[in-house]
Amino acid sequence: MALSYPMPVTLESGKTTPGPPMAAAAALVGGLPSPSPRSMLRPDQRDPDKMTPAIHFTASHADLAQEALKRLSHRYGNAPLAEAGVVVALGGDGFMLQTLHAMQGRDMPVYGMNRGTVGFLMNSYSEEILHDRLNAAEETVINPLRMIATCADGSLHEALAINEVSLLREGPQAAKLRIHIDGRTRMEELVCDGALVATPAGSTAYNYSAHGPILPIGSEVLALTAIAPFRPRRWRGALLPKAAEVEFEVLNPERRPVMADADSRSVRHVTRVRIKSAADIRHRLLFDRGHGLDERLLREQFV
Repeated sequence: MALSYPMPVTLESGKTTPGPPMAAAAALVGGLPSPSPRSMLRPDQRDPDKMTPAIHFTASHADLAQEALKRLSHRYGNAPLAEAGVVVALGGDGFMLQTLHAMQGRDMPVYGMNRGTVGFLMNSYSEEILHDRLNAAEETVINPLRMIATCADGSLHEALAINEVSLLREGPQAAKLRIHIDGRTRMEELVCDGALVATPAGSTAYNYSAHGPILPIGSEVLALTAIAPFRPRRWRGALLPKAAEVEFEVLNPERRPVMADADSRSVRHVTRVRIKSAADIRHRLLFDRGHGLDERLLREQFV
């Protein structure tokens, strides 16, 4: 049976209260007992003497993904999450992000197969030799961004973003942002449609569309990218150390309202947003050998 992943919401009144994203993920994943090494392995169907990882399949609601879920579950079995050694996610990049958020804290690798559209984070779909593909896969470990947004009413909202955290104007007028890095003001006023901070894994998404740089996965940097900057007109952004804390201060928020977005989880009417890499959280992604995230990021720059 596939897991469902509600869209997350977060912290209020300055306290870390589990909202739909993190509470739901905790209920689905975090509350389950940790699998024993024995339960994570099962005999290979073709060679009973060979042990292979037990697979938990999960799929988006798309018809292609649901059909793949039925076929793969019938062929390979669908282990309960508590007994699995690997999760196979069937869908597109959006569903992969939901799956990674739901798996937070479980330290289990996730292997995606594309049954969606873009599929940058997914492997090609095939029903053949899945155990062999999993055993030979390359693992990439990534850390998400932690966003803490302060709203006009004083409430605090926390969310995690695997790709990027973005600030966007809510109305017809341009946003005015002041940028602080590690407590030091680096830009007094950026007039723009918005700005974002992207991880290397997310640098080919919204960041690249906004003319930000593609970052190698092991570069230990973050991309700070302006979205349609008006003043300074030629300022595109900056490369920051991965450990840096970025703080956006919204200027004149009453007349120029701004929203914050962390992997499509939105908070409106923000006045201040702090962003920092969450080094204490890691996500494990599996890719077919020769098609790892490093190769994909490099290839994306030559298309």
